[in-house]
Amino acid sequence: MKVKIDKFVLSIIATILIAYFFPQWGTQESEIPIDTISSVGISLIFFFYGLKLSPTKLKAGLKNWKLHLLVQGSTFLMFPLLVLMFRPLIQNAEQETIWLAFFFLAALPSTVSSSVVMVSMAKGNIPAAIFNASISGIIGIVITPLWMGLFVDDAQSDFDFTAIYMKLIVQIILPVILGLLLQRFLGSFAQRHSSKLTLFDKSIILLIIYKSFSESFYNNIFSSVSFLDLLAIFIGVLFLFSVAFYLTKFMAEKLKINKEDQITAQFCGTKKSLVHGTVFSKILFGNMASVGIILLPLMLFHATQILIISIIASKLAKRDIVN
Repeated sequence: MKVKIDKFVLSIIATILIAYFFPQWGTQESEIPIDTISSVGISLIFFFYGLKLSPTKLKAGLKNWKLHLLVQGSTFLMFPLLVLMFRPLIQNAEQETIWLAFFFLAALPSTVSSSVVMVSMAKGNIPAAIFNASISGIIGIVITPLWMGLFVDDAQSDFDFTAIYMKLIVQIILPVILGLLLQRFLGSFAQRHSSKLTLFDKSIILLIIYKSFSESFYNNIFSSVSFLDLLAIFIGVLFLFSVAFYLTKFMAEKLKINKEDQITAQFCGTKKSLVHGTVFSKILFGNMASVGIILLPLMLFHATQILIISIIASKLAKRDIVN
């Protein structure tokens, strides 16, 4: 079976390479206003997100409450608790940063587009996937900062919880609300130009990734991360995904939900949003020099989950033929 490499994953790799060779463009001293562009871009991403949200589909999806609890429980409880189990093993500041990066990954919401695409490919419950992926992003606006607030202040002395939520309200919540209010006027426009808006979203994400990694490279933050550390992070990402994936399957079987719902639970409940991750990293961690390391497990997880779930989805798509 031929597995295509996701073009966005390749774009991320290219962006990191550009940040490595040309870090000066993304530093505080640079004349290029990347911070301003990305801040405006973040607000536009969530404005368009509000335009594309369907209140009718969200209301219809409320009925399948067992599946919803499983997906959201996996996303916002199981993942963070799995990572919390390893906190007692931290022995130094470098390990603290890497652990915080994994916890940030664990606290993030699910992602909409790839979740729905993979569920569709595997012949799962598509309406439930749309509902859960959409509602996860909304819940994450509140839950992710709450989880991170328990530990970020240990690594960042100027962490201001009130200021964080003010940024979230201004840059994310208000644009989503505005998008919902204008949906009746601009909703069809957003649907017609969905592919172009997705390209815009990815462009802003790549800009934030460039900014994060350029500062880390400029300040030699990655000099403390050896090849063995990088390998350990990758193994940790694989372990976290595998445990979460099969725990979700186990719980779905215990709840006695059907195969289509089980697929949706596993695919949506184990996804983590790169969009929210890059946006939240900018808001939660500001100009911390180590923000590149904070994003590293998330980007490895993003690439890994796309590859593995693509393979699983392709196999599940053939189950009717096999049976």
